[in-house]
Amino acid sequence: MAGVENDMRSIGELARDSGLGVSALRFYDRAGVLVPARVDPVSGYRWYEPEQLEEARVLARLRRAGMPLADVRLVLAGWSGADTGLVRKLLRAHLRRLEQGLSDARGEFSALRALLDHRENVMTSQRIAAVRLSAAAPELAAVLDTVRFAASTDPELPMLGGVLFDIEGEGLHAVATDRYRMAVARAGVAGHDGGRVQVVVPTPLADAMRALLDGEGPVRLSLDGDRVTLEAGDRQAAGRCLDHDFPDYRRLLPRAGGRRTVVEVAAFRQALETGPVRSGEAGAPDLSVLRVADGGTVTLCADADEDPDRVAVNREFLLAALAAGARDRLVLELGAPTAPIAIRRPDDEGALSLLMPVRLDD
Repeated sequence: MAGVENDMRSIGELARDSGLGVSALRFYDRAGVLVPARVDPVSGYRWYEPEQLEEARVLARLRRAGMPLADVRLVLAGWSGADTGLVRKLLRAHLRRLEQGLSDARGEFSALRALLDHRENVMTSQRIAAVRLSAAAPELAAVLDTVRFAASTDPELPMLGGVLFDIEGEGLHAVATDRYRMAVARAGVAGHDGGRVQVVVPTPLADAMRALLDGEGPVRLSLDGDRVTLEAGDRQAAGRCLDHDFPDYRRLLPRAGGRRTVVEVAAFRQALETGPVRSGEAGAPDLSVLRVADGGTVTLCADADEDPDRVAVNREFLLAALAAGARDRLVLELGAPTAPIAIRRPDDEGALSLLMPVRLDD
């Protein structure tokens, strides 16, 4: 049997050569789409014939093109049976669906652009000529540390390339998001008795401000037109705000509910770093799959776990959110598998991180 296996590809080798992840190959085996030629009866390890590499590469292309699994199964059946007529028919049908979907999407986006053209620019109306306020340096530093990890680095989304300062009454909310995660924290401020004011501070300027917040005393924050300045003693960091509107983050905040559990951060981090992960396809992040067991304990799911309430999340993002939480214990809120995961501080539930879940193919 060893000689037979020498002519075959292991599941890891097929994943490497085809562009499909190991978890995806296991899923396609269970779905009957790409079944290994042999499964070791003792270890359960999957082995594939050399000619199955071409099928795996075809499968990867079809899935990247968004073809439904039912049609993928028929294409592969036609491919292996040399039924080119069936394959071409299915490819043409899927291409027509994609083109129709693109046409529909263009129509919807055209309507949305028209609505945006007539919509009042809320953020511009909220800015006033000048604002002067003060805040405690340690508190403002903690706020920036809480949200900084979630700021976007995507040049295609410049409006997210900074930290929102949302000032209202005696509070300053700092917010950052890259669409896949969002962090919010609040600092108390004094000296502002006007209406709500919002500015987006570019990430490099926010970092320069954070570098000044190493003392214990108050600092002064000034907003004047499109400029923002932080003064700490005789030092200052100043620059222009981003000329972009920031999303209405309040609409994204989760409602109360879901499964809440308190985690010991050190132990949870160790479990994430050493526990099971879902390895995605080439270039995709490693995923941690979570579920809340009876009694409120968060556990990491292995590949074979089919719990319908499990929630998958980017492991790197989750570790960063735990570090930004800056507490020995944090509260995790898990809702439906498609709902964001919320991470809160037990002593300050106004500070939170949200992580978007990742859909599992299986």
